[in-house]
Amino acid sequence: MNVIVNVILAVQMLAALAMIGLILIQHGKGADMGAAFGSGSSGSLFGASGSANFLSRTTAVLAAVFFVSTLALAYFGNARPASSGSVLETPAAAVPASAPASEAPAAPATPASGAAQIPTK
Repeated sequence: MNVIVNVILAVQMLAALAMIGLILIQHGKGADMGAAFGSGSSGSLFGASGSANFLSRTTAVLAAVFFVSTLALAYFGNARPASSGSVLETPAAAVPASAPASEAPAAPATPASGAAQIPTK
């Protein structure tokens, strides 16, 4: 199970890095709008500029891979073995009956300060 989680985590990291790189090298839609107002010709002002190119399709596929790997990591992170108990769920003073006497919890120690020597009356 640990190997599967590591593989999914590696896939998620690679998809995230590739998606960041592809998004950074893509040409934005707003860059064509300035060209439409006088500094060159643009194919469209506000509408779609044709079908999606290779970079945008690859970004969409990587986003889907990232989303699926995130869901898989959330599923495997939430799935716990039934036999293992949490440290937070077990009481602190609980000692198994098979434990030797030397591992039994010690009695509380006396205060280290001089508070026990202060007279109360």
